[in-house]
Amino acid sequence: MPGSQAGDGSRIGSAPSLARAFGQENTLSSDDFGGQGSAQEREDRYNRALSRRLDPSPSRHSFSSSLNQKTPARSYFQHSLQDSHHAPNNSNRQSDKGVREDTAELASWALSDVELTRSELSPTRHPTPARDRQRNDPNPTLRVTEDHSRGASTPPTRPDAIEEVSEPSSRRSSSSSQNMGQHSALTEMLRDSPLTEEESDERDSMDQVLDTSGVQPVNVQTAIISQPHERTPLVRRRTAYGSMKDLESNKVSIEPPQSSLSVALRQCRQQTAHVTRVATHPKSWDRRAILRFGLLQPASYIPPVILGLLLNILDALSYGMILFPLGNSTFEGLGPDGISMFYVSCIISQLTYSLNGSVFKGAIGSEMIEVVPFFHKMAFTIQHRIGEEHRDAILATTITAYALSSILTGLTFLIMGTFRLGSLIGFFPRHILLGCIGGVGWFLVATGIEVSARLEGNLNYDIPTLKKLFERDTIALWIVPLALALSLFAIKQRVKHPLTDATFFISIIAVFYFFFGAIPEMKMPTLRDKGWVFEAPEAGVPWYHFYTLYKFPLVDWSAIGSTVPAMFSLTFFGVLHVPINIPALGVSTGEDNLDVDRELRAHGISNALSGLCGSIQNYLVYTNTLLFIRSGGDSRIAGTLLALATFAIMLVGPVIIGFIPVTVVGALIFFLGIDLMLEALVQTYGVVHRLEYITILVIVLTMGLYDFVAGILVGIILACVSFVVQTSRISAIRGKLYGGVANSTVRRHPLQNKFLKDAGNQIHVMKLAGYLFFGTIVGVEKQIRFLLEEEAFRQHPIRYLVLDLWNVDGIDYSAAETFLRINRILNGQGVELVICGMELIGEAGRALQNVGMFSEDNGVTYFQSLNSALEFCENELLKAFYHQRDAEAESESTPAYLEVPKSEHQLTASAADALSASPRRHHLHQVATETLSGQNPAPPSKWQDYTQPQKLILQTFCPISDQPEEFWYRAEPYFKRREYAEGTVLYNPGDRPDGFYLLESGMLKAKYELPQGKYSELIVAGTTCGELPFFSGTVRTSMTLAPTDCVTWVLDEGSWRELQENERDVAQELLKLSLKLTSERMDAITKYMLLTSG
Repeated sequence: MPGSQAGDGSRIGSAPSLARAFGQENTLSSDDFGGQGSAQEREDRYNRALSRRLDPSPSRHSFSSSLNQKTPARSYFQHSLQDSHHAPNNSNRQSDKGVREDTAELASWALSDVELTRSELSPTRHPTPARDRQRNDPNPTLRVTEDHSRGASTPPTRPDAIEEVSEPSSRRSSSSSQNMGQHSALTEMLRDSPLTEEESDERDSMDQVLDTSGVQPVNVQTAIISQPHERTPLVRRRTAYGSMKDLESNKVSIEPPQSSLSVALRQCRQQTAHVTRVATHPKSWDRRAILRFGLLQPASYIPPVILGLLLNILDALSYGMILFPLGNSTFEGLGPDGISMFYVSCIISQLTYSLNGSVFKGAIGSEMIEVVPFFHKMAFTIQHRIGEEHRDAILATTITAYALSSILTGLTFLIMGTFRLGSLIGFFPRHILLGCIGGVGWFLVATGIEVSARLEGNLNYDIPTLKKLFERDTIALWIVPLALALSLFAIKQRVKHPLTDATFFISIIAVFYFFFGAIPEMKMPTLRDKGWVFEAPEAGVPWYHFYTLYKFPLVDWSAIGSTVPAMFSLTFFGVLHVPINIPALGVSTGEDNLDVDRELRAHGISNALSGLCGSIQNYLVYTNTLLFIRSGGDSRIAGTLLALATFAIMLVGPVIIGFIPVTVVGALIFFLGIDLMLEALVQTYGVVHRLEYITILVIVLTMGLYDFVAGILVGIILACVSFVVQTSRISAIRGKLYGGVANSTVRRHPLQNKFLKDAGNQIHVMKLAGYLFFGTIVGVEKQIRFLLEEEAFRQHPIRYLVLDLWNVDGIDYSAAETFLRINRILNGQGVELVICGMELIGEAGRALQNVGMFSEDNGVTYFQSLNSALEFCENELLKAFYHQRDAEAESESTPAYLEVPKSEHQLTASAADALSASPRRHHLHQVATETLSGQNPAPPSKWQDYTQPQKLILQTFCPISDQPEEFWYRAEPYFKRREYAEGTVLYNPGDRPDGFYLLESGMLKAKYELPQGKYSELIVAGTTCGELPFFSGTVRTSMTLAPTDCVTWVLDEGSWRELQENERDVAQELLKLSLKLTSERMDAITKYMLLTSG
């Protein structure tokens, strides 16, 4: 091989040219200052390389990553000649090579004489592996045979690919590369230079500053952080602060990865040490900083803290108050305990988010109203399991179940955040969440009626409860809060201020106590008895009274086990909310560094801590957080102050409950419930699909009238059914084409193209897409059955059904079984099924193989590409065509232009089709007859006695030219014979065109690799190659090689100039024919691109 025998110097010298070829001419390697030449020349190259490295331009800053890298210049071209994917061997998979040989053989029949070749074998229907010929020549080379009548010289051939051999590195290049891996010579000189007195003083002062700040310098030589000891020199040796070893060489040391926990602990220790150091040195205190950051800044957060505190109080009155089902006698009087549990959960979540747990500095966390129905479900389940007479056991078990559900929720969040599973929530249907929200809204409206009307027990949908609600002393209790909630909706239609809700409810309290003070007859005990104010708790009950309910010896763990489904439903509902609300809050606040997994971990920590502290679930509240941040609370200090203020309110105790108007709490609950129902049922009407809206409505009704857990299960089932129904309505068929429109990219003889234009209608291409399952495959089977109906089959008879699975993502078992049934139906009609466009080792291919789709008994043909499948079908039709022509030639003894060799064997099935009387066979017979009779005038049989290239020129140009036969005699001397062995590359993209080719035998393959994709075409005997670049003077656009041994006749540049000078009319006719051929090829390429693009 050229180059493989060269010395080291030649190989090193060629590296820059290879680098320049790949756009790396600026890359510095050992070749830039090594190789041949004297020591002075190598030193000069080294200095030039060093000066390039000192170039301050940005393009020089990234060279170090490319040092001493060898670019495999030949590997790309070598692999481009091979198939990158190989499917498993299968008896029914047609060999692409066998199809190519069929194509080449059919092209040779287009140039053969019927009388001379009828004694040869007729074509067989299916190629077999035995037909794949083995090449004895392991290194095929270019064989050139010329007609020396013109005496022209042969253009130089392309040399073989040079095999890349790794050469040993020279001592200079090795040492240079090692030095470059550490630091440059300039850096060494700068570091070794002695320090001046001023520099030494500055270095010592810098070391002292770093020592006092707690940051130790890094020894550049050893790259180890050294601790000072008794042997440490006063003047430190070359130190670089931070982790960067050499700024000039851009070499940065990579620290080993550390866990987030260790990083957090290290930061905590550093901050603690810094605070301790500052606190123990009063002289270092900055009074202005203390005044600014210790007094003024916290004081500026007072307005948002007051707003956040007000929101927490209102939420406690609406959410915490109804944490237990107060209408039930067992849980009566637990409203203050529910508020205290709400405050504990709120404080824990607030501190978790504010102390760097969440990326939102002003995040507010509290209980979510949507989980209250699940708490009531758990309480009633425990009460039913234990029995109403055991009140202490019920309360102990219920509150323990609440805490355990919080721990379960926290663990779920921690697992999702740790394993980064937050994105999985996006796959859950949103309309199920909307249905759950609507169900919670129904529950809140019912709870508002229960709390306001002071009903005993739950709201039952029966006549006695209806009569109770409309009694004179009851109707005003729930009508007034309902009217206030509706009034708030009306006000918010006009007033869009964020403080509208808080101002409205504070105004209700103010108006209530205004009238209470103005009317002496209104006494607080009377208002409590009539249900306008909550009952006062027992005197002396502290805020931590709910901890007395924890009596673990009384806990019924079997009853807790019965609440596990409700716990998981509660957790499931919360998990759906967080990945939806967090990104929405990030968009609203403009937070670009949002990490959903971090927020999930923060939620896991806060919920787990809340459960361990005996409290309930908590979540980051979107609306409260947004109000808090927009009012100026976007600070972790503000969040911490809000937690302290909430703790102070909690310390006041439940005594405040006895002075809260029931109307305020009822209006709050009514407002939230109606708002959620509007979101679920009104705002989605006409927006979501009809089936999705039905699913939402069913979920709301199921949750409101029956059970919350059952509502979620019903929603999931309906969502699955809705998905199947909607997906099944989308057809898996993306396109249907006939072979007359969908052609392969093979360049065939004009007569063959004419036959395939009409006979190709018996090839039906069906392009499938998406995931094929039991819902979508039904439409495919229905369409295929329609094609085989008697009337449709008579109008459009088909012989081959090609299923293109290129855009199919997968096939389930039901769809794979349906493919077997489709194949049986096709076999009954004599239609052959061809499957293409997939890998047998892929998901779709394995699914079909698992059901035995490609077994020999089924007779299914498989190809990797649609182009090969079309080529196979066209070849089979052409075989029938030549059998028909052979039969006519034998019966009429009339010489024909396209001759089929005489065969002693029986006709194949395709040939029999051509001679039978079915609609499909009649169609083939008619098209073949019309094609043969359309040769007017018939080409003379004497062409078969002509020598080459005269015979080839006449057979190629006469069918597409209006010039007589004698006109083309003058072109014969200008073509030269060339033979190419299998695997020879004729030219590559970008090459200068050196000839126009006529193919006598064999095949050529042109490969186009463009930014938009790849494309290839076959060029068979009797056709042309390379006409457009040659006659237009443009560079080659394809890589053309010989997949088989072939013989060509070439019109080179010298002969073309002579033809233009001596035979101008022949040259003009060649130009016109080249434009015609180019137009036909562009049309074929465009059709194929459109065919494969869908």
